This record gives sequence, C-alpha cells and structure tokens, in this order.
Amino acid sequence: MKIGLLALCGAQVRTRRIAELGVTLPGFVSRGKLIASLPNLGLLTIAALTPKDIEVEYIEITEGAQHQINRTYDLVGISTCSAQVFEAYELADRYRQNGIRVVIGGLHATALPDEAAGHADAVVIGEGEPVWPELINDFRRDKLKQFYRAEAPFDLAKSPLPRFDFLDRNKHNRITVQTSRGCPHDCDFCAASKTLGPYRKKPIDLVVKEIKEIQKYWPHPFIEFADDNTFVDKAWSKELLKAITPLGIKWFTETDISVAEDDELLALLRPSGCHQLLVGFESILEGNLNGIDRNNWKLKRFSSYISTIKKIQSYGISLDGCFILGLEHDTKDAFRETRDFIETSGLLEAQITVMTPFPGTRLYEKLKTEKRLLKESAWDRCTLFDINFLPKNMTPEQLEEGMIWLGSQIYSEEALAGRKNHYKNIIRDIHTA
Repeated sequence: MKIGLLALCGAQVRTRRIAELGVTLPGFVSRGKLIASLPNLGLLTIAALTPKDIEVEYIEITEGAQHQINRTYDLVGISTCSAQVFEAYELADRYRQNGIRVVIGGLHATALPDEAAGHADAVVIGEGEPVWPELINDFRRDKLKQFYRAEAPFDLAKSPLPRFDFLDRNKHNRITVQTSRGCPHDCDFCAASKTLGPYRKKPIDLVVKEIKEIQKYWPHPFIEFADDNTFVDKAWSKELLKAITPLGIKWFTETDISVAEDDELLALLRPSGCHQLLVGFESILEGNLNGIDRNNWKLKRFSSYISTIKKIQSYGISLDGCFILGLEHDTKDAFRETRDFIETSGLLEAQITVMTPFPGTRLYEKLKTEKRLLKESAWDRCTLFDINFLPKNMTPEQLEEGMIWLGSQIYSEEALAGRKNHYKNIIRDIHTA
C-alpha cells in the first residue's frame, strides 16, 4: 500500500499591480520567498502517524495543474490553504478520475467540509492527528467514511516526531516546529483560532527532541515556530527558552505585545537564538481595534504600541509589525498615518495586508450579511493582498491604490536602509553598554 501526501505551496497574488509590487520591492520579495519555502508540518506529522508497513511519499507542489498524476498511489492526502483550494480540488478530481481515493484536510476543509466533500472521498475536519489512524484502518477495510472529526482536542504530549527526513535539504531555508496550538484572543478575522480548538502547549522536552532531529539534517537550522501565539504562558515560555538556548539555533515566531510586560522573558530571547518576533498590531487607529478580538485585548494595549516596540527592540530583538488595511475606520488617510507610525516607531520590518474574509470567520459572515463581499466563495483571493470586499470609507480601487502607495513608501531601498541603520544602532548600543 502506498500513500501520497501532497502539499500545495506558493499561493499567487491575483491582483496584477500588487503582484508586480512584490517583484520590485525587496520587503515583499524577501518575506514572500521565506513563506513559500516553509514545509507543510501537518503532512509531515501525519506521515509520522502512518503505519510502518505503508509506503509514504511527501511531495510539495507549486503548480497543481502541471502535476503529473502518480498512478502507483492507493490513497492521496491533500492539504491546502483557501487561496489554493481550487487547485487542490482540480488535483483531487484528477486523481479520483484515475481511480485513486483522496482525503482532503486543513483549515479550508475544516471551515467548509461539505464543499471539500464534493472533491474527496473523505474530509478531515479539524486536527488530523486524532483521526488519522482510524482513517487508515477504515481505508484498509474499504470502509472509508465521508467525514472524520476528533471528539476532543489533540493532546500535544502525544505528538509524534514529524518526518523531517522527507524534506529536501537544499530547498528549505526555514524548518517549522510547533510549540503550541491555538490562541486565546479569538480575533474576528482569524480562521485558525476557530478551527484548531483551545490554546495548548507541547511538552518542552518534545520541542527539544524535534529540534535535535532537525539538526541531524541541518546542523545550523533556522527554526520558524509554527504557532499562532507562542508566548501566552510566560512561565512556560521562559522554561522553553532556557531549554533551547544550548541548542545553538536561530529562530523566529509570532506572538503578541504582552511579551514586553516580562523583562525576564525579554532577556532570554536573544541568548536563545531569537532572530525576530512577528506581532500583529493590526491598526494604528484605535477605533479599528474595538471589537476585533475577545475582551478588546489589543484595544486595551493600544496606547503602549510605541513604547512596546522600543522596549522589545532594545533587547536586540527585531520586530516585524503586521498591519491590516481596509478595516472599518480606515479612510484614505490611513495609508499615510500607517507609514508615519512605522517610521516613528522604529520598527525594523513591517507587513501590510488587506482585510481578508477567510471562510469560517466572523469577519466573513459579517461582510456576507452586510452584502459587502465583492464575490462569495472567491477563495483564490484569500491571499492577504487581494481585495474581495467593499470598504466602509473608500472604494476597493482606493484601497488598492493606497496599498501600492504604502508599499512603495515602506519597502523602498531608502526606507529599508533607514530602518536597518536604526536597528544597527540599537545592537551597537547593546554591545557597548
């Protein structure tokens, strides 16, 4: 028996002018290449849960339409994001036409299982680890069910060692490790927090074990922690940082600004190999944060945005600040105001995206109810850069023009050089202190 696990990679920005911006501006190019090079940790984990008597292949596909069907597979598992789901469906249909059964999973399939079921013999809803052994057993008995959903959140203490040995050592410049799953903030635009269950942490010894396994293949790896929000539990986080410090790795992760509230945690970041933190500030307009997450967590910290950025970077940790454009209080002035904030704050890097109605989110349902979606089910526009809604205070065309203008401002060679020089001065001061 042979299983093919297929990961669709490299979603394409649909709006031509935005795509061209990514080609010409180094900020977009750098981050885009890094994202495209990340492996599919979910499929590598599923591969590890597959019985040893089954042959498994893991394949990363950048052009689904050009993928040659492998007729030696008995079963194909496909994982994809919303932006590439139409390619995934086309690929699944081609395999099924050749008599090969298909399983589809991931965030999109979890949000819209009935849609996915139209292109698959089975759909995994939610986390795959708890149901994969059952699915394989059912397939062996030719009793594959249409849907598989875990009855309870997966215990990360039972996480298997992902099959990092499947990866091409010359292809990936970052390797992913998951230390936690979920996020307590429940932002209305976030699909992951709706579909992956409550916030949970992986035992630290398992995280260390995974990193050491990676080091068998990449002696000096750059690790991207595939977490929604790594440092929610500060006590656990400090123990994690102490445990990975001796490993000699460089790493990156996503978290929230509360990391700045713990000086001990901040002091542990750089010695442990932290290269950069990504933080979602979402907006520089206070009104946009009202109701964006559970209990207005970000709104309550809005006044500390500038001081938080300066404090974190004073510890030698660069910040990549994320901003969403087209939120409900944004006018055409938001682009200039966002540029000014980025310049004033001293952020080393900034990531700008447009408000994106992903399926399964409160944002999507709100815009659908208000009849503000430009096109329903336009999943190929869920790239974070393509516009698929009517903004409240400008036209879609004005939002696109504003995005392009802001990108030209903050990703120009001059702007990048200025932010890098500012950060170099911070590092110099740390070394001379």
